[in-house]
Amino acid sequence: MHGSSERDAPAPGRPQAVLIAAVAEAMRALSGCAGGVYLRSGTPGLLRLALLAGVPGPLFRPWWQLHVDRQFPAADAFRHGAHVVLPDATETMRRYPQFAAGLPFRFGSVYVPVVAGSTTYGVLTVLRPAAPDTAAVLSDDDVVTGIADQLGAGLRALEVEGAEIVWDGDPLCVRPPATGSPVGRVGHFTWDPAAGTVTMDDALRVLAGCAPDDLPGTPEVFAEAVASDDAPLVLDALHAVAAGHPAGGPLTVRSADGALRLLECWMPQAPPVVRGLVVDPGPGPAADGAADLLPDGVFAFDRLGLITYVNPRGAELLGRPRTELVGRPLPQAVPWLRQPSYEDHLRGALLSPDPVNFHVRRPHPVGPGRGWHGHDGDWLTLSVHPGPDLMTCRLVPLGQIADTAEAAPVDEAPPTTAGVASMAPVYRPIFLAIALTEAVTAQQVSEVVMRELLPAFGGRRLAIHLLHERHLYLAWETGYAQGFLSEFEGMGLDTRLPAVDALTTGKPLFFESLGQLEAVYPGIPLDGTEGARAFLPLIASGRPVGSCILGFDRPRGFSGQERTVLTALAGLIAQALERARRYDTEATIARALQEALLPRRLSAHPRLETAGCYLPGTQGIDVGGDWYDVVETGNGLALVIGDVQGRGVQAAATMGQLRSAVRAFAVGDHPPDEVMSGTNRLLIDLDPGQFASCCYIRLDPVTGVVRAARAGHPQPLLRHPGGRTDVLDLPGGVVLGVDPEARYPVTELCLEPGAVLALYTDGLVERPGGDIDEGIEALRTALSLAAVPAEKPDGASLGGVADELTDEARHTTDRPDDIALLLATLHQDDERHP
Repeated sequence: MHGSSERDAPAPGRPQAVLIAAVAEAMRALSGCAGGVYLRSGTPGLLRLALLAGVPGPLFRPWWQLHVDRQFPAADAFRHGAHVVLPDATETMRRYPQFAAGLPFRFGSVYVPVVAGSTTYGVLTVLRPAAPDTAAVLSDDDVVTGIADQLGAGLRALEVEGAEIVWDGDPLCVRPPATGSPVGRVGHFTWDPAAGTVTMDDALRVLAGCAPDDLPGTPEVFAEAVASDDAPLVLDALHAVAAGHPAGGPLTVRSADGALRLLECWMPQAPPVVRGLVVDPGPGPAADGAADLLPDGVFAFDRLGLITYVNPRGAELLGRPRTELVGRPLPQAVPWLRQPSYEDHLRGALLSPDPVNFHVRRPHPVGPGRGWHGHDGDWLTLSVHPGPDLMTCRLVPLGQIADTAEAAPVDEAPPTTAGVASMAPVYRPIFLAIALTEAVTAQQVSEVVMRELLPAFGGRRLAIHLLHERHLYLAWETGYAQGFLSEFEGMGLDTRLPAVDALTTGKPLFFESLGQLEAVYPGIPLDGTEGARAFLPLIASGRPVGSCILGFDRPRGFSGQERTVLTALAGLIAQALERARRYDTEATIARALQEALLPRRLSAHPRLETAGCYLPGTQGIDVGGDWYDVVETGNGLALVIGDVQGRGVQAAATMGQLRSAVRAFAVGDHPPDEVMSGTNRLLIDLDPGQFASCCYIRLDPVTGVVRAARAGHPQPLLRHPGGRTDVLDLPGGVVLGVDPEARYPVTELCLEPGAVLALYTDGLVERPGGDIDEGIEALRTALSLAAVPAEKPDGASLGGVADELTDEARHTTDRPDDIALLLATLHQDDERHP
């Protein structure tokens, strides 16, 4: 979001203030433990997390950005413009298994689109305690809807004033709304920049050592009283917030006696004042110092990850003095907790109400710049007890691990000793397993493997070869130098190469360095890096599918657990690729069936040119129910377009029956209303459990007279000579197949020579989360700008116009509905068209 520098433009901090206020209200309404707002970014199709409240931002970095076409609740809310309510973990797993795999904890969540007019700016989301059912969450639905609507109106107003409502940076991380009296001593203050005075409450006066009857002072006096040594930092923070720049987090300052204090300030939407608080953590969660005497280690951190207290034993077990721990973010103060498995447990404590217990290893430093020693690292049991404002943690030594022959790196799984289970972070491959169930084409499978498998194991290169007629051909690659893998294209199964041997033997091959690979396969072409390699056989149900190669930048070992996981994942990849092959075959058959149901040629007339176009949906392989036709009838032609509800064999069969019925009525020279009524009764008699929309236009090419009837179908477009294009207003009846007594009024108009009539189905103008009226308006504009045959007789055709109008749809990969388009134009009486 960026504001203008003009005087009347919004200050840069105002959009953030609007977001903060909305999230705070929504969290209060739903008793949320965390909340945030996704906004559109400068990259089309990408949402970015603009605001995050109640949890440490770095701990939730994988969810900072989100593609709108992903099967995630926030993306669905944005695309469809509807609430997504997930009362508990069971419902989340049922509807969004990939999302649940990343956050497999006991919590519920709500996602509400932020809309103003026809614009969807983003999604307001709240994570809350699990509820028994959706109804329990929806009891506050009106309140949250009102908050989202108010947020949308606020963003719209800022946009009108000149602010650009997109987000391309990291999220702004803020504290959640207070749920009660905070731990330690807290004082509040208010600074009015216009008056130049700072007012403190009684608690802050005591904290700052001011007399109860002191008058409001200046910012300089306030800064000196609160933090004499860091007064310039306090003044800088105040002026930055007053200028509209939000503070990124609490400011750590020291009082005159050296005591730690935390200062936080913000600017509400109204009035234009700066508010803030000063926290003196005091002795910690137990004000009387009892926690300092406990034999176990105790420390606490708030919901932004800032350590607020640690007792002496806790500081000893964490390996740092208390002064270097309190007031610092947990990942910064205790860097060895930054491991995927540990972070996963901490996320669980932040999002669910139950205590979390897990084992951690505290490595011992062996000297400056020399890393950590693996021989004498301590095992600790860490218990995290969640609270609305603070996470209270208990540390208990588990004992020294046994000496091993070789030190293990910190980022690898600890060995299983003294009854301690291995804590290898293998949960990441769950993403791959679930994402593979959603991939339906070979390209989608390869993209999923690249996106999920490589980061899980630290790989940098990927190649997938598929088997065809006893040779392996490259299907996907990433990370390799251009042209390097071409040397291996078409590898025969009798060639001695690791990718072939892995497939023919069915056993994966692991090489910890390129030297090991070259020793086993002397003379093999190398790509110049010394990293490890893994060659995985892709075998599905005993049938060879291909080989998958993982490449790493550096030498590394593969633990037994990693080898097992990679081997299992290779089987899942093989099954997904085999399924993709069947999908491609079945999709080809479905497309052929759809084409067979559409007319091979359109009836013609010397004065009338027509062009039809059909595009199948890109989601799934089911045939659709859209159709168009041109039929000779009496002294003219009938233009027909229709859309059967749903997709699949039943929809296609119903479409074929309707097309035949309409054609029979048209050939019998029945008026348009009788054609529609007769087809309607036929559909009801057939009782397929489906309904259909239809538009029937009878045109006399000699006179240009048009008589039209419509059954619940989108209004046709009429482009007049010269370019003006109108959306026709044809009165119509209900869709076919609903009411046996339905009537379909007939509208009569005249088609001028050179004019273009456009009939279409809703798949061309409707998008998930969009307004169909906007789609129709976009189609109207495109038709008015198109080069039609009457205006460019030597360089334009009606088929070219149809291609132009459907060009964007052809290049859209996420198109759930089929598209049918039928164009007709009446030629002038000239030598070409006597």
